[in-house]
Amino acid sequence: MNATVAVTAAPVLPPPTRDIAQGLRNIADFGFTIVPDVLTGDALTATRDALYRAAASDRARGREQHFGLDYAHDSSNQRVWNVLSRDPLFEDLAFHPVAIAYVKALLGWPALLGNLSANITGPGGGEMVLHADQIFMPEPWAADPQGMNVAWCLDDFTEANGATRFVPGSHKLNRAPRADEADAPTVAMVAPAGSIVVFESRVWHKTGFNRTASEHRAGVFGWYTKPIYRAQENWFLSLRPEVRQFASDDALVLLGYRAEGLGLVHGISPA
Repeated sequence: MNATVAVTAAPVLPPPTRDIAQGLRNIADFGFTIVPDVLTGDALTATRDALYRAAASDRARGREQHFGLDYAHDSSNQRVWNVLSRDPLFEDLAFHPVAIAYVKALLGWPALLGNLSANITGPGGGEMVLHADQIFMPEPWAADPQGMNVAWCLDDFTEANGATRFVPGSHKLNRAPRADEADAPTVAMVAPAGSIVVFESRVWHKTGFNRTASEHRAGVFGWYTKPIYRAQENWFLSLRPEVRQFASDDALVLLGYRAEGLGLVHGISPA
């Protein structure tokens, strides 16, 4: 693939699909896919409310963290860490059957849950720097992704309110964007609340500007990797004990408590 194709082609969104085979084709072609109506009704409302409560708690206790063009001064955008421990509802996101089906299809099994965090853009919030999530690997990158995100849209993601923006096809370049590519054409990940967006670790993306006067846009991002990489969140220190206590077999693998080949204790899995 020519190195300029991905950043000059007119950016487009693949049509949303609930068919995983088509979703995987979208990821292969574009670097991402949208799955509609995964979280609906009362479950969507309760999960959204739980995230905004967690964000308000961080602000009230002086634990608020920001992101955007300038982390020190852009107070309109808030990052919420260790979401998995904030409310049991978030376990349903991290270990959701649709999310895990994509993890197994895209990364193989076993895999690890690197973190579960949230981004909330507020009115007037600035955009993030264009980046790819696979910067932990030397370039050129391998021809298959080493990680992936499952982004849960708890509010409508729109062009106006700072929806994540992608450079479709940029994953095929197998490298991070250069400084002179910071303004590459992007497309907003427009998706209604309750959708998930699955995107692989090499695709270029950024949080968009929130140009609205009053809208907040919240998304929870599950980051998964192949099992050879260290998790971003240290679950052994940060996780609520009951999450592990009642975790499914797949969840124990994703959290690193049940191991295959790596992380063994006296040659066997610790769980």
